Amino acid sequence: QVQLVESGGGLVQAGGSLRLSCAASGRGFSRANMGWFRQAPGKEREFAAIEYIGGSTYYADSVKGRFAISRNNAENTVYLQMNSLKPEDTAVYYCKMVIGRPLNEYWGQGTQVTVSS
Repeated sequence: QVQLVESGGGLVQAGGSLRLSCAASGRGFSRANMGWFRQAPGKEREFAAIEYIGGSTYYADSVKGRFAISRNNAENTVYLQMNSLKPEDTAVYYCKMVIGRPLNEYWGQGTQVTVSS
């Protein structure tokens, strides 16, 4: 069974940086597409970034150029480096794993990021 545990959230001033981590237990991390999503208060959960198995990445326009996703397959961990943070980046950030045929999806419990102005 896969479990995902996020960490690294917190309170930061606008313009600051945070690095989120998502540690995965279970097997198959290196064969999974790993993504980050976020959900602001009163809003739908939205896509932020993804790293595919082959290493290619894709970002939402709202975070492009400021956020960077990376992974360490040896440590079963995916990261989200967030720079130049804005108050509108305030949200609960969730890690998502997509793996297998048929596809299975797993979510972490989320980590809160709050950006003050």
